[in-house]
Amino acid sequence: MKLSPLNARRWRNFRKNGRAYVSLWIFGVLFGLSLAAEFIANEKPILVSYRGDLHMPIFRFYPETAFGGDFRTEAEYREIEVRCLIVSGGLEDCFDAPEEVIAEVEATGTWNGAEVEEGWLLWPPIPYSYNTVSDIRGAAPSPPDAQHLLGTDDTARDVLARIIYGFRLSVGFALIVTVLTSLLGIAAGAVQGFFGGWTDLLFQRVIEIWGSTPSLYVIIIVSAIVPLGFWVLVGLMVLFGWTALVSVVRAEFLRARNFEYVRAARALGVSNATIMFRHVLPNAMVATLTFLPFLVTGTIGSLAALDFLGFGLPSSAPSLGELTLQAKENLQAPWLAFTAFTTFAIMLSLLVFVFEGIRDAFDPRKTFA
Repeated sequence: MKLSPLNARRWRNFRKNGRAYVSLWIFGVLFGLSLAAEFIANEKPILVSYRGDLHMPIFRFYPETAFGGDFRTEAEYREIEVRCLIVSGGLEDCFDAPEEVIAEVEATGTWNGAEVEEGWLLWPPIPYSYNTVSDIRGAAPSPPDAQHLLGTDDTARDVLARIIYGFRLSVGFALIVTVLTSLLGIAAGAVQGFFGGWTDLLFQRVIEIWGSTPSLYVIIIVSAIVPLGFWVLVGLMVLFGWTALVSVVRAEFLRARNFEYVRAARALGVSNATIMFRHVLPNAMVATLTFLPFLVTGTIGSLAALDFLGFGLPSSAPSLGELTLQAKENLQAPWLAFTAFTTFAIMLSLLVFVFEGIRDAFDPRKTFA
């Protein structure tokens, strides 16, 4: 797709901003890896070969009976009996087989000297999901070791797996909320500033009343009535966050509504909607983009704060705020605090650098050597 001359200039300006461009690449790689979290950290194998057939447990439910077992419940792939059934082709003797026998079957393809229809399991790099309770030695939280590179939390869940899933959850939540609040705020500010008069006056009174509502208290009250899932929390954040951009967009439209090109467009019979969103809005984008880093990082911080206080997502969710709470309650496990702080610092810094570069690229007064 060929870019317009204006957008091509903006892209060149963004690329010349080295800090923003490198941050975009780093953030893109990290977020891309988090989108593939099921392939990186999972208690289920990515691929299973059993009697010549391939299965993908991370996408589909397979009962134990599908691999020669006795139960119709989902196969516990980490259990030694299920692994033995898969690698040996469903031999019944697997129910009494020790770990060494399974290793022998995987290495030689034989069972007690006889050849078997060998199967195999392809595990992700981290064989734990965000909610997998690990069998560890000693008390939880346990320090980093060869099995858990960042240790475990106070319920013996792998911290690295929770960080990968939590990164995706936090960024996805922030981007969805920011997009929705921006659309509502820009539309409301455009209508206020473009039409002015009683429309502007009434909107301002509504925003003053709505903006004075203690949103945190409302969310806490709602959480006491209904369980807060992902989309319920998104709706609440959008409900109280859409006013953030209204004043900025309103000021830009009030300034531009009497420009010569706007008057000329009106004289030619161009509709108000076309003038607002095709001609005036692009000039208001620089001021709007200035606030986007604050919206994104503020949303991530709000989600973490709600989870830290216990009024956000369920405790089973891979929340970075819940990890921060565990760090506070387990001062004897400094790796929890270090991991939470490092994750927030890297994530928020990269987002701020990227959005600063986008803002400068849209500013016609900014040029880069």
